[in-house]
Amino acid sequence: MRKQKRKQKTFTSSRDSRLPLDRAFTQQRGLELDGSPLDAVRLKSATRSSTIFRKRIAQSPSRAQHGDLVRVLSDDGALLGTGLWNPRAEATIRMLTRGEQLPDVPWWQERLRGALALRREILKIDEATTAYRLLNADGDGVPGLVADRYGDIISLETFSLGMYQRAEAISRLIASLLHVPNWIVRPGPQTEDQEGFIASGFQSGQAPGKILITEHGLRYEVLPFEGHKTGFFCDQRDNRLRLRQFCEGASVLDLCCYSGGFSVNASHAGAQDVTGVDLDETAIDAAQRNANLNQCRIRFVHADAFAYMRDMQRNGRQYRVVILDPPKLIRGRKEYDEGLKKYLDLNRLAVSLVEPGGILLTCSCSGLLNADEFTKTVRAATGDRPARLLFRTGASPDHPVAMSALEGEYLKCLWLQVDR
Repeated sequence: MRKQKRKQKTFTSSRDSRLPLDRAFTQQRGLELDGSPLDAVRLKSATRSSTIFRKRIAQSPSRAQHGDLVRVLSDDGALLGTGLWNPRAEATIRMLTRGEQLPDVPWWQERLRGALALRREILKIDEATTAYRLLNADGDGVPGLVADRYGDIISLETFSLGMYQRAEAISRLIASLLHVPNWIVRPGPQTEDQEGFIASGFQSGQAPGKILITEHGLRYEVLPFEGHKTGFFCDQRDNRLRLRQFCEGASVLDLCCYSGGFSVNASHAGAQDVTGVDLDETAIDAAQRNANLNQCRIRFVHADAFAYMRDMQRNGRQYRVVILDPPKLIRGRKEYDEGLKKYLDLNRLAVSLVEPGGILLTCSCSGLLNADEFTKTVRAATGDRPARLLFRTGASPDHPVAMSALEGEYLKCLWLQVDR
């Protein structure tokens, strides 16, 4: 273990005015290491978590800048590993390696090859789709970063300063391994609040504004610069396929339909009629284009899901299949109680619109809401109507979850049959 050249200071503040996050801290850097000794952070206690929060830090590094690699030491001085440092963030350190290993270029190459082998050799995902998750943050050992493939373009989304600083180098490395020509980078939607920096997305010179992908025999248009997340919800792939078994001859209501994935699959499976509802007018336009691509007749409605369901409830309208897949309703702990109430209210309305013996697929992508609490909330929403839980599902397996970071299991889907 290298000796420290300077005495460490106690770490107390998240907003260090001596190191403002100006544009200099959002400049791109490479993955190469220059051989210089890394500064060290000492923790109050050891942990196996890949995310180390501020409250666990006992002493900060003396020289490390925002986004730098640092060595992480336990309370007794033992080396735990290496991580990315950002004192502006509550998630102050994102661990990359354990022990003496350093995240140099060969380490990144091995990490990316392993992630790619999981998708292509084990999951054989290329047989089902041209769009899938390549890197899933902690699940692939790269906390603060996700990357999706859409045909010949790689779309990265960064959730930490250190990953944003290295995003171009990572994109180029992925592109070279996959032999694809284009890539784009987008900072996550809450990086200013959570990481203390503001930055713009960027891309390779020839990256297209839209691309067509295929999934289980259907086609979709992806707008990687404009869509939510990295442009498309790859995590619902297997659930879209499963939905087909319930839709032949059925009336289907797809609430918060976004770009129409569930709606298109329901229509493709032979639904009698399909209605998709979303408050985002841009999403409705995208959903209509996807319906046209697949020659599906779907009625899309630009409306708030709450208001639309209340209207249908007043009209006495019910459906054989109802899908409820709202956006994230709990983004932070301060929003937990309000978000939980929204899930309860949404599901109460959705249950009332399911005809006797029909199917409700209800989803939550709020990571802070665990599976048991979501199930209890939906159970409460069923009220006096008898309901049976048929399946519990989540994200497709190209979204692996690290056993040391089970909070990464964000997507929860319940399939209910609702009686009388």
